[in-house]
Amino acid sequence: MALKVAVQMDHVSSITIKGDSTFALCLEAERRGHELFHYTPDRLTFRDGVVSARVEAMNLREEQGKHFTLGEPARVDLSTMDVVLLRQDPPFDMNYITSTHLLERIHPKTLVVNDPAWVRNMPEKIFVTEFTDLMPETLITKDPAEVAAFRAEHGEIVMKPLYGNGGAGVFHLTREDRNLTSFMETFALLFREPFIVQRYLKDVRKGDKRIILIDGEPVGAINRVPAETDARSNMHVGGRAEATELTAREREICERIGPALKERGQIFVGIDVIGDYLTEINVTSPTGIREVKRFGGADIAALFWDAVEAKR
Repeated sequence: MALKVAVQMDHVSSITIKGDSTFALCLEAERRGHELFHYTPDRLTFRDGVVSARVEAMNLREEQGKHFTLGEPARVDLSTMDVVLLRQDPPFDMNYITSTHLLERIHPKTLVVNDPAWVRNMPEKIFVTEFTDLMPETLITKDPAEVAAFRAEHGEIVMKPLYGNGGAGVFHLTREDRNLTSFMETFALLFREPFIVQRYLKDVRKGDKRIILIDGEPVGAINRVPAETDARSNMHVGGRAEATELTAREREICERIGPALKERGQIFVGIDVIGDYLTEINVTSPTGIREVKRFGGADIAALFWDAVEAKR
């Protein structure tokens, strides 16, 4: 059955299609005969009990720079759609949270992926703390004394914004680093929220593994190795993707968290694992599926639509 699919995303003109998971999901939807409609978050509107957006019919092709065609914009009641893909990139801020409140009004009559109420209630760096035994030692605070004590205890730490994304604002600090106070002062100016601080995991030099789960089941993974001059493994800041397989420990992690993801309607999730430790559970706009397929792994876009179609 052909579905009407609205995609809430950053403007399609801004994406780099080679590694973009949203583009891959939409290409597969189009291949299956589903009808795609594009809109950006600023077009989401609530009036008189109706959640709507000014959408454009969208067609895609594998040709960067000429990769999309959009139709004329038209205001559409989103409850008339079969599926809404919530795919704009973070930051996970009040704008993002407001989107989840509005989309919650139409779900599950219109299937919103991922479930917007749980996207709102399980931000990646906080939801993961429900599984503290799977994580490295972690501190969430704005208290400079607590951060200093945590570094004194563990020596090397990683400090990052609680609601950041894409490796932005991630710092590796050693015991001898004299910049800790300056970093905390700067973070306090930039972010109103607490910081997240974790024990530095030396295994990150071997890679930070992104594992994709569909409806709670692991379906593929890619290892992301940081550049020699960077502490971050994110590919858009210079990390190198390489083929990988899941270890027994990683399968154990997936088995532990999978039921919680499925119960909360999180159909498409990317988790990050360094060595034996789970560091993040990404539910807002997971990436990595094109890299998995490029290295001979599963066609995750196809598995995603299999899961979505089964729920319609």
